[in-house]
Amino acid sequence: MLFKDRRFAGQLLAKELAAYANRSDVVVLGLPRGGVPVAFEVAKALNAPLDILVVRKLGVPDQEELAMGAIAPGGVRILNKHIINVVNISDEVIARVAVQEERELERREQLYRGNRPFPDLRGRTVILVDDGLATGATMWAAVVAVRKQQPAAIVIAVPVAAPETCEQLEPEVDQIACVSKPSPFYSVGLWYENFPQTTDQEVRELLIKAANNGQPLFAG
Repeated sequence: MLFKDRRFAGQLLAKELAAYANRSDVVVLGLPRGGVPVAFEVAKALNAPLDILVVRKLGVPDQEELAMGAIAPGGVRILNKHIINVVNISDEVIARVAVQEERELERREQLYRGNRPFPDLRGRTVILVDDGLATGATMWAAVVAVRKQQPAAIVIAVPVAAPETCEQLEPEVDQIACVSKPSPFYSVGLWYENFPQTTDQEVRELLIKAANNGQPLFAG
C-alpha cells in the first residue's frame, strides 16, 4: 500500500496501537526528523505525551543512505558488522563518521530540546515511532538507549518496514506495530506518495503543537 504522507501514515499506525490509548504509563518518542510527524499523530490519537529521541545513522562514505551503524544519546553506538566487512570499512573511517554524527546529534538535541531534560522512562511503556524501517540501524540504537532507562516495555511502531528487519528486531522489544511489510522493500520513501524531508522547524513546531494540545512535553 502507499501512504499519502507521514501524517496519514501516523493516523493509520495509531489504530494498530489502540490498546495503549489513555494509559498514564505510555510515552511516545518520535525519531527525528521523519518520525516526528508520524509520532505526533500517534500521540494525539492515544492521548499520550510526545517527546523525541535523537538518533543518527552512521552512513557509509559516498553511500550515506547505507547504514554501517547508528548512535544514540548516552554513548550508544551500534555497528552493522556485515556492512562493514562487505564494504571493507576501516576503524578510522568509522571513528571519523561517528564524530561527525555525534556533533549533529548534539546540535539537534539542543535545537529540539533546549534545556528540557530527557524524560524519565523508568517503569513506563515506551512507543518508539519512525516513518519506516529499512536496515533498522537507527531504531536498534534507539532501543538500546531506551533499555538503559529501565522501561516497563518497549514498542516499535512504524507505518512500513522491511519484513526481515522486523524479524531481527522482534526479539529485542515487547511488540512491533507495523501497518505494512512489503517485499521486496527497497526503501522507506517508495511507500509514500509524498515524502519530503522533514525540517528542523517542522519538528520544533510539532513538539510545541503537541504541548498546546494537552500533550505536555515531559519534564522528567
